Amino acid sequence: MWGAIGSYGDLRQLCDNSEAMNDEVTVMRSVWALVDEYRSTCLCFLREDYYPQTSDEARRVLEQIERHGDVEAFRKAAELRQWLLRNSSAPSAV
Repeated sequence: MWGAIGSYGDLRQLCDNSEAMNDEVTVMRSVWALVDEYRSTCLCFLREDYYPQTSDEARRVLEQIERHGDVEAFRKAAELRQWLLRNSSAPSAV
């Protein structure tokens, strides 16, 4: 399952050792797994090789899963989307 995702860039290369980045990597992998799980039922309009690469893209995909999925899909997508929203409102480290 992760072999296909690896071809779109290994997120581990993008992160340092900070806990926040490790959490973000984990969440993006969870988003990718959810995309795989619901691609045929909720995301049939996406290319077969599409995986979100940014938090904004991930939020948009998760919203589609929430809209078009069953109750379990909604719950999983909402939980991940809330985590992404919480991190996007954090102050910048710049």
